Amino acid sequence: MRRSQHIRQMLAPRIVGSTSRIAGLAAAVHDFPAPLGARCRIHREGEQSIEAEVVGFTDDETLVLPFGDLRGIRRGNAVEMTCSIPSVRVGTELLGRVINARGHFVDGKAPAVLTQRIGLYGNPVSALDRPRIDQPLATGLRVIDGLTTCGMGQRLGIFAGSGVGKSVLLGQMARGSSADVNVVVLVGERGREVREFVEKELGEEGLRRSVVVVATSDEPALMRIRAAWLGTAIADYFREAGNHVLLMMDSVTRFAMAQREIGLAAGEPPATRGYPPSVFSILPKLLERSGLTDKGSITGFYTVLVEGDDTNEPVSDTVRGILDGHLVLSRKLAHENHWPAIDSLASISRSMNDVVTSEQTESAALLRRILAAWRESQDLVSIGAYRAGTNPLVDTALQLSEPIRQFLTQDRLENSTLEQTQQALTALTQAAIQLLQNPQPVMPQAAPQMQ
Repeated sequence: MRRSQHIRQMLAPRIVGSTSRIAGLAAAVHDFPAPLGARCRIHREGEQSIEAEVVGFTDDETLVLPFGDLRGIRRGNAVEMTCSIPSVRVGTELLGRVINARGHFVDGKAPAVLTQRIGLYGNPVSALDRPRIDQPLATGLRVIDGLTTCGMGQRLGIFAGSGVGKSVLLGQMARGSSADVNVVVLVGERGREVREFVEKELGEEGLRRSVVVVATSDEPALMRIRAAWLGTAIADYFREAGNHVLLMMDSVTRFAMAQREIGLAAGEPPATRGYPPSVFSILPKLLERSGLTDKGSITGFYTVLVEGDDTNEPVSDTVRGILDGHLVLSRKLAHENHWPAIDSLASISRSMNDVVTSEQTESAALLRRILAAWRESQDLVSIGAYRAGTNPLVDTALQLSEPIRQFLTQDRLENSTLEQTQQALTALTQAAIQLLQNPQPVMPQAAPQMQ
């Protein structure tokens, strides 16, 4: 079926138009009946041609958004459609490599030969064709695997402001996860941080079984959009080959911002906080591509860059409603050198109860109760106004402050298996139960931060 589509595409009549004007970030092309999403090439006199994509229509003109700079384009430049069904080359040779949004290798190594080709925009798995999630996926981090356990095929969001440690967290998960393949997509990342992420955060161990797709912040919106779709298509390819894939995208917010640029360039009216309607319709199409099938799974971790640490802004609110859970990174914890800076009480995994034992569920619930009681009384404890024996949960938190802190924090190079995490959580909660049954109020002079 795919081969016949490619044959029809190659035999399709040649479609050619000419530029008539520049409309913001897009070029308007006259007499160019190319379909939406088609790839085309704008020929410039005396310069290299530039590739573009059809993003909309106005009256009798077709709007195309270039993959490069508009400089050098003039009225009357020839525009030729090159591809009506976007596709990408894939293969196992992608493992250990860094590519850009066009699928070109950018890591300085010899290009690999990729013999297979798949569609860039695949279809999500049908709702009734998705098996139920019943197996956990270890991330290597105790606070996640113990309190917000992720299942194979689940999709979670990582919500945080800038500079709180999202990229570092992704790198640590890529090194310590139990997935067969990692696909890391950096959308709109700072150019300086790409190499730093690959060499420092991901490291040789993590890169060996990973594919990294990069589109930096200075690249056009189409490249940032395409990077997200390309990374998802690559993850889909490895899933269909029977692998358990960990897809990590940083960030969905920059993907939404790129779509906002494209939507406004195509003439869409701005709606919620300047985002056009197409942003909120394209997000489910991207995020629903992950999931569990009979062949394999794509477990998705999508970072969300919240504006002003407001987790209820439009993109955050929309993404949270689509995904199967979320992890919230706290700037306060990050400032206190609490790593990972995950706010356990604000985080949730909707599939946790389906992938862990009832013993772990009860242990996690008890630890959350202790943390919640501690948070409620933290100010009283800090000023010395709390009376020992008032609340058994607070007393337990005070006496187990150091073991709890050790469980919730972890060195960036430390990896904890799922079994080790479960054993540590069980030992911690058994100690808490003993203290609750035999209260021995003790007020330490200073208790470390716990969240």
